[in-house]
Amino acid sequence: MPTAPTWVALALTVHLFCHVHEPRTAHGGFALVLLSPALTFFIFIVTGAPPPSIISVLASYTYFVISLGASIVLYRLSPLHPLYHIPGPLLAKISKLYGLWMTWTGHQHIHMRRAHDKYGPVVRTGPNEVSIADVDAVTSVLGSGGLPKGQFYSARQDPAAPANLLVLHGEPHANRRRLWNRGMSTESLSEYQQVIAKRATQLLDAIADAGVLDFAAWISYFTFDFMGDMAFGGGFELLANPAERTDIWPLMGRFSVFMSFFTHVPWLASSLLHVRIPVRDRMRKFGVENALRRSKSTAQTKDLWYHLMDDAGLEKQKPPLGNVVADGALAIVAGADTTASVLSSLFFLLLSNPKYYEQLQAEIDVHFPPGADPLDPKPHADMKFLNACINETLRLHPPVRTSGPRQVPADSQGKVIAGVFIPPCTQIYVPPYSLHHSSQYFSPSPDAFLPERWLDPALAPSNPTAFIPFSYGPANCVGRNLARLEMNMVVCLLLSRLRFRFADGFEVEKWVEQMHDHFITTKGALMVEVERR
Repeated sequence: MPTAPTWVALALTVHLFCHVHEPRTAHGGFALVLLSPALTFFIFIVTGAPPPSIISVLASYTYFVISLGASIVLYRLSPLHPLYHIPGPLLAKISKLYGLWMTWTGHQHIHMRRAHDKYGPVVRTGPNEVSIADVDAVTSVLGSGGLPKGQFYSARQDPAAPANLLVLHGEPHANRRRLWNRGMSTESLSEYQQVIAKRATQLLDAIADAGVLDFAAWISYFTFDFMGDMAFGGGFELLANPAERTDIWPLMGRFSVFMSFFTHVPWLASSLLHVRIPVRDRMRKFGVENALRRSKSTAQTKDLWYHLMDDAGLEKQKPPLGNVVADGALAIVAGADTTASVLSSLFFLLLSNPKYYEQLQAEIDVHFPPGADPLDPKPHADMKFLNACINETLRLHPPVRTSGPRQVPADSQGKVIAGVFIPPCTQIYVPPYSLHHSSQYFSPSPDAFLPERWLDPALAPSNPTAFIPFSYGPANCVGRNLARLEMNMVVCLLLSRLRFRFADGFEVEKWVEQMHDHFITTKGALMVEVERR
């Protein structure tokens, strides 16, 4: 029978094989672990050795698995590993279970920020993964000529649906982005103003006499209804219909949490391509049903669907319906949650800092005196303090706190970023939250809400490139101008008509703790008391 040195040698051989030919699926890796010892037993038996006992088999497998695990751990911590020179938490160097734990807590952004505070701008956050909180990474990784999207994005891809804009990169991304750019042009935004105004007025009417309410929830209803209008020509009425609030909106939150786990173990996602997963199936059904409804109707405005379907006939070839379904669902998930997150955070910060609330209130009253239309976007360009408050909110609470990593191509020679050599096949995060809270770029008081840092040159960021709430480069947020317009209109309308304060008993610190990073941001209840002005 095989001896202990045999199992150690086999474990080292399997480790070496996996290092050179990394399994892409869970069943591939498990097959190696289970079948390699079995094959070894078979070879010994056919050469004349007696069959092993069950106890012997179990002991041998245990010896093999422990040896394999020890080999992997020692290699990842040894000078032989290409990321040995990069500091980071010990557990992060050993296993992606560390990343899964951060995702489970919902505070991945906080853990990464603390790691950067402890280890510096370049931190090893996984066996083959780093996080770089340095402006050089913004341009080198995210900018034109930067790095391609990595396994994080492929793990988010629904195997039964075409890739959406988030997953694509390179020329396919540029071709799809061209359609989105038309839908987010200045001309298109002017078409959307009336849609925003309609939904914002509906929000105002719903909460004006409600007394105490969960403001974060109502803002989410508004953004979801509006993005439904944009992506599928309507069909969603969370503001008006309480029954809808317990259906698709919670589903989207669960879907985001579900997908955030897979991004840390893409090999597991690959193994579940053909397994029915209820939350994924429901999201797919949601997109298809609304796309079919929109395709049979005629919208009153040129909505986003109009541009994604190229109804103007500007493309050489009509986009496939499946592509538009995938992008429409993406528009709702990404567009609704991110804007809701920023608006909720803005009102939270204003209510936490009454002097800034009063200052913004005064600016709005100047630009929208009695009789003026607070939904008119023309004054926005002159509203410096409003813009400063939104920028500072985006800095402190970016809608996507950690973002997704890029990958150094396997066929490259590696890349030097922020003065550190990053080898091929490394996943690289450029985390907005860590950058935005860095004293290197935002001083004084990087954790404080100071809108004046966007008005006073002496307080301005030391490097504007460190401010990336909508990401950076060719794959930045295509809807950033729409989000700005939406936020400006809603803030001006609500503060011109209503007065807000925290509800009695509201725990300010607890609300921040309940903001969880699952690529998009999930929130707790923001309880406020509302009254008419």
